[in-house]
Amino acid sequence: MVLDPGAAGGQGRSGLGALPDRDGSRLCSCPSPPPRPAASGSPRCPRGTRRLSETGAGMRRSGSAGAVSRGRMRAAASLPHIARARAEEGGGAGRRSPCLLVALRPRNVEAERERFFRERFAYDPQFEYAEPVPEAVLEKYRDASDRFVAQAIRIIHAVLEKYGTYESFEVATGGRLLSKCQIWSVIRKYMQKEGCAGEVVVQLTDDLLSQAVMMVEDSRPTLAINLSGARQYWLEGMLRHEIGTHYIRGVNNTRQPWHSSEGRKQYSLKPANPTEEGLASLHSVLFRKQPFLWRAALLYYTIERASRLSFSALFQDLEQYVQDAGIRWEYCVRAKRGQTDTSQPGCFSKDQVYLDGILRILRHRQTIDFPLLAALGKVSYEDVNRLKKFGVLEKARIPHFMQDLERYMKQLDHIVTTNQLDEQELEELLPEYLPSHCRPCRPTSNHDCTPNTCSAWHQGTKDSG
Repeated sequence: MVLDPGAAGGQGRSGLGALPDRDGSRLCSCPSPPPRPAASGSPRCPRGTRRLSETGAGMRRSGSAGAVSRGRMRAAASLPHIARARAEEGGGAGRRSPCLLVALRPRNVEAERERFFRERFAYDPQFEYAEPVPEAVLEKYRDASDRFVAQAIRIIHAVLEKYGTYESFEVATGGRLLSKCQIWSVIRKYMQKEGCAGEVVVQLTDDLLSQAVMMVEDSRPTLAINLSGARQYWLEGMLRHEIGTHYIRGVNNTRQPWHSSEGRKQYSLKPANPTEEGLASLHSVLFRKQPFLWRAALLYYTIERASRLSFSALFQDLEQYVQDAGIRWEYCVRAKRGQTDTSQPGCFSKDQVYLDGILRILRHRQTIDFPLLAALGKVSYEDVNRLKKFGVLEKARIPHFMQDLERYMKQLDHIVTTNQLDEQELEELLPEYLPSHCRPCRPTSNHDCTPNTCSAWHQGTKDSG
């Protein structure tokens, strides 16, 4: 763990700056935002880094959202086909395309928030954006899915039946807020467990509305943690999400023949999502006594409803599940980001990936080789078996919490039970996939299939949607 990237710029492993990067929007539930502090009272990040309020991670305070040239958020590894058309990747010196998160962040979000509350929630915000929102991005995430709405609602109801309100759930399961010294102690111990002390820059801030975000600043992997979300029983789960899943899979990915976009095409890899975010989200709650998937479920539900409702109607609809108006505002903004006139139905459906990935992994958990899924890098669980003979597995990193695989699998079973998920229902929603290296050849093929020698390879790995 590195606290000051300016002082420790020579530490860490070579090539880590080239890790696949990913969206900073987080899953873990965050408390109602406190009143926004004045800029002069905001804490300063360690020297050599850019303030997080200027990097555009998640839905944060308004500010100079466009200044991202130095400590910028890179394109999402979980979305490798988005925001990759940057001149520097081809060696040119052309104009950089705007960061996805910055482009999707309304520049007038604070002013619209004040008006929305002033008008007693009867106003539909009119969002403005500092940069044009890429049309390809809006088109990709224009449509919401209702495939897992029943499961999302069941999870939400399970939480409310046990705790009464989300606010009570947060206090009961999250524990007390930790001091900075306590946070550093937990982080230091966790980094040692994963064997990555000195590799990741860590920043503590209260400017971040999400609980945490992994980004690249000055070519260094950097983890920013929100002080207001660092709770006693949730902090290590957040580290399993960010470091134990995203970072470790990213490091392993750099050593694989499919580490580049060309390599992914050569091996006909499916997108890393929904596996990437689904796996990380499961790891967030893995060892909680009550591992409810509240945030993933509510995001999924909110986006589906946003596709049918205006902003104000969506806000009213969510009141049945969340009483805190500040939290409801955050969920609505996430679901409506990218829109200008929020009086119209419409959504930005990206956040549905969390519950989607969770349910797919839980459905197939008995046939997934989880240590291999981590070792092969940013790959889908559906590609694992056919890729293992091509993967570079020597010295691959495996998260420490996967070392006891029996315990790991029992915890996944516990998550299924706690969230009242029906195994038969999941089997019907998600038919069995064929975890083979070459589906059309199986089981009669006796030749050695590779991307270049097997004509059936591409047919067998075609995305079924």
